[in-house]
Amino acid sequence: MPSIFIQNLSKSFGAQSVLNDVNLEIAEGELFFLLGPSGCGKTTLLRHIAGFYQPNAGRIYFGEDDVTDLPAHKRGTGMMFQSYALWPHLNVAQNVAFGLEERNRPQAEIEKRVEQALELVKLGGLGARRISQLSGGQQQRVALARALVIRPRCLLLDEPLSNLDAKLRQEMRSEIRRICKEFGLTGIYVTHDRDEALSMADRLAVMDAGQLAQVGTPQEVYRNPANRMVAEFIGETNLIEAKVLQPMTEEGFYLVGTTLGHFLARPNRDDWQPLAGTRVLISVRPEALTFAALADTSNHFSGHIMDTHYLGTTAQYELKTACGLNIKVCEMNPQTIRQPSPEEVMLMANPEDVVMLPQE
Repeated sequence: MPSIFIQNLSKSFGAQSVLNDVNLEIAEGELFFLLGPSGCGKTTLLRHIAGFYQPNAGRIYFGEDDVTDLPAHKRGTGMMFQSYALWPHLNVAQNVAFGLEERNRPQAEIEKRVEQALELVKLGGLGARRISQLSGGQQQRVALARALVIRPRCLLLDEPLSNLDAKLRQEMRSEIRRICKEFGLTGIYVTHDRDEALSMADRLAVMDAGQLAQVGTPQEVYRNPANRMVAEFIGETNLIEAKVLQPMTEEGFYLVGTTLGHFLARPNRDDWQPLAGTRVLISVRPEALTFAALADTSNHFSGHIMDTHYLGTTAQYELKTACGLNIKVCEMNPQTIRQPSPEEVMLMANPEDVVMLPQE
């Protein structure tokens, strides 16, 4: 399977710029996610890779092959759509066989490969079923089999799980990743679901207004967001305005001043060394805050609980601080549930979990 290179790709629809000088490399065999809010350009970028759109500028390469001007049906990609795009008048096997028939493969080969594809997605023996006789999860598997049966150079997925319930989504996440890894497929997956991206991706790109805001592994992007937009989109966080006071003797940490007091924090990039007086934001994830006493940190402040949500595995709290800030806290595996109260409680965070971001 090829690596995919996107060079200086730009696209406008009329006066509306949708992609702006996008540069991206996706490794062979990588499951890569395009993530971002509606209208950020992620589906447009995927459709350029598929060959459904032509760019105003830039090139697309599959390995050493320039496919920019190659029509979609000659690129060798398999595509899964949000709507499944199955034909109700054809049975399961006929739906899966469609791409092979378009390629004029011999009938015996078509039957063998359709059977193999259905076995792969755990639908063996269901080739004669009508589409209307299948559950949503089974229809999703038919769409996946149809994309895989042509043995694509690259598998493209456009929000394929958005129409499934939570349990089926979880099941299909595992199936899609298993199949991609088992066959060494290069996969590009568009979603706005951050949990989907964090749980499945080898790497991901967060897009914003037609540009790549950040590219990295799920852990890199979650723990070291490039800016405010990424920090807020990739997960819940508390953002607090701060000013750099001084670097600390412990390498990589800075003392910053906030309305909640002084904090030890680390920059989101190793090569960023902000000067004293620099205005920054600090990002603290709700799960990084704890009511427990931490002996090795001076990062603490108080507030009172205004709201409580118990979700079984977690308890989520909203606190109001003396300075008027609302702070979100997520307690894992809670043994007791704290109720709203005017009584002050203390919160703490390790310096490693307090991340400085540039103010834009």
